[in-house]
Amino acid sequence: MARDLHSSSSGEIQHVRSSSWRISSNRHNVIHPVDIDTPPPSAAPTPSPVVYREVKHFKKWTVWLVPCFIASNTVMFLVTMAVNNCPKNSVHCIGRFLGRLSFQSFKENPLLGPSSSTLLKMGALQVSRVVDKRQVWLLITCIWLHGGLFHLLANMLSLVLIGIQLEQEFGFVRIGCLYLISGLGGSLMSALFIQSNISVGASGALFGLLGGMLSEIITNWTIYSKKVATLVTLLAIIAVNLAVGILPHVDNFAHMGGFLSGFFLGFVILIRPQYSWITQKYTPPGFISTSIKPKFQMYQRTLWAISLIVLITGFTLGLVMLLRGVNANDYCSWCHYLSCVPTSRWSCKTSPSFCTASQVGNNWNLTCSGSGESHIYTLPSATSSQINGLCSEVCG
Repeated sequence: MARDLHSSSSGEIQHVRSSSWRISSNRHNVIHPVDIDTPPPSAAPTPSPVVYREVKHFKKWTVWLVPCFIASNTVMFLVTMAVNNCPKNSVHCIGRFLGRLSFQSFKENPLLGPSSSTLLKMGALQVSRVVDKRQVWLLITCIWLHGGLFHLLANMLSLVLIGIQLEQEFGFVRIGCLYLISGLGGSLMSALFIQSNISVGASGALFGLLGGMLSEIITNWTIYSKKVATLVTLLAIIAVNLAVGILPHVDNFAHMGGFLSGFFLGFVILIRPQYSWITQKYTPPGFISTSIKPKFQMYQRTLWAISLIVLITGFTLGLVMLLRGVNANDYCSWCHYLSCVPTSRWSCKTSPSFCTASQVGNNWNLTCSGSGESHIYTLPSATSSQINGLCSEVCG
């Protein structure tokens, strides 16, 4: 609230001469006017200037972490393709003019990317390595790898659309924690339910950002103006993305694990104080509030405590189950439908395929164990990586 102060054009306060009356004591009893100098009125106290301070709880942050995440994922993909070196290790490649960066064949990798063996070498999530060899860091390294160029572009576009806005609103520390912890949660759930295939990608972390946006709207409900429209729009986006996860070769358990981790973590780190408390705190000097306002509402504190307990319990229980080699499907016979729903157009079988190979001279006869399909290839000096690549084509 501001008050307007007006001043005269000269900026000076003039002396005021006021007339008073005196009764003369002469015989004629004449009343004579007398001029009396009155002192100038004291100047009105000048109010203290209002000092405007930036409200740190709603300031706009400089975005730099999300671009770093995008650059890191891109660099890791280029390094993975260089290590893959398709012309040297495979028979069929796409884009041989790219040299070491050329892609595996569509039959082996329809996403335009490296081979499965290269992804394993670079740190893809494989449950047997986590359980038997205690390589727990694979739960983190896998979120920086991508199965192909299409996979990378889709995830990085989503990161731009979601992550930049969140970092502007909440800063790099909270968004960085939300991204990494959600990625870990997605890897953990994926490892508990999908134990036969390898898993890579930042999708779990991205779904964690969506989950954080949802919980942020809920916990800061009173400060939003168009809250219902925002909530409905966000729920629709989440539903569509989770629905895509029922397609084959999509790790929807990583999506759900990342989403749940980000959802509960958002109640903990994306909570904002109430406007009444902020108004009270930043009230200029001289304006005294009649009552003390709480920083957070009771429902915010309740959600904060419950979410923190759920996060600690969930991550602890999940890691213990994983390291003990527990298969979560044994305790939930229908949960596999959350990741893939079989139809007449596709199958949801995820058992790894392997081939039997027989050599006659330079000819190799590869037979897929799963489908029984076989092909003969002429390879003068075949390497194991080439055989593995051809096996993937036969079983693809």
